Amino acid sequence: MEYSPEFKHNFTTAYLAEEYERLEKEAAEARASAGTDAELMTMAAEDEARVRARQANILAEIEQILTKEKEQEESAPPVSVVMELRAGAGGDEASIFADELKSMYQKYAERRGWKTRTVDDLTFEVIGAGAYDALRFEMGVHRVQRVPLTEKSGRIHTSTASVAVLPIRSKSKIDIRPADIEMEFSRAGGAGGQNVNKVETAVRLIHKPTGIDVRSSSERSQLANREKAMQILSAKLDQLHEEEEARKHAATRKAQIGTADRSEKIRTYNYLQDRVTDHRLKESWHNLPKIMAGGIDDIVEALRTRQHDEASLASAA
Repeated sequence: MEYSPEFKHNFTTAYLAEEYERLEKEAAEARASAGTDAELMTMAAEDEARVRARQANILAEIEQILTKEKEQEESAPPVSVVMELRAGAGGDEASIFADELKSMYQKYAERRGWKTRTVDDLTFEVIGAGAYDALRFEMGVHRVQRVPLTEKSGRIHTSTASVAVLPIRSKSKIDIRPADIEMEFSRAGGAGGQNVNKVETAVRLIHKPTGIDVRSSSERSQLANREKAMQILSAKLDQLHEEEEARKHAATRKAQIGTADRSEKIRTYNYLQDRVTDHRLKESWHNLPKIMAGGIDDIVEALRTRQHDEASLASAA
């Protein structure tokens, strides 16, 4: 490990960084004072060797501290989770379904005592202990089969909506270069309020290397929306990295539930049969009105149990 001035900005390594720089000055002063005197130069060389040994020990201590911090950050639960829903195939019916799924998750969160707040349109944040652990298996494509209210012939329509589940951590695993981000500002939409459509508070961030874009419009200030958008962008890049890693090891993962594949069709909501089927579990639940009102507890618990069982089998193998 090489020394970096950044070590001074971390309160856990700052005192070691200051000691490292003090020793560096001490060695420089000893060399300067020795001049061309052979005896003094020998003494200075001995002092410098002592200083370098101490500096090497300091760098080893810093590396140990930073490694421990990284391990703690990676094992720490997310501070919140952002759910991003998007309409898929099915036109207006898909948009209606996406909005219904958003309402379902918000009602579920409220029942669990978690706080929710809208980020932008079909994107919202859930804040509460255990929120990510409960909702992480909701990511994927959800399909609905029903007769729309506007369908006069009684024909069944099939529509889809995708759900992304993004854990928001205190620190991202990915470093984002400012030069890689393009920022746009616009007026926040919505009903009521003197500032609506008058001040450009909504922020859109575009990560140029990946093309990922994020928008936040619900905060009152441009700065707050920029911070929230940055959090979500970091979470998306973290997830992209995890998906790439998962694909590398796909052969060993087999049919694990937590595949982190947002294109996987995971569930069907069949209104004619009053049934919800999770295709990963190959199980069904009835009473759709209750489920769409946030009553997804049994489904969530079944997914968590299956994942726990699979993880136990994998560790025993």
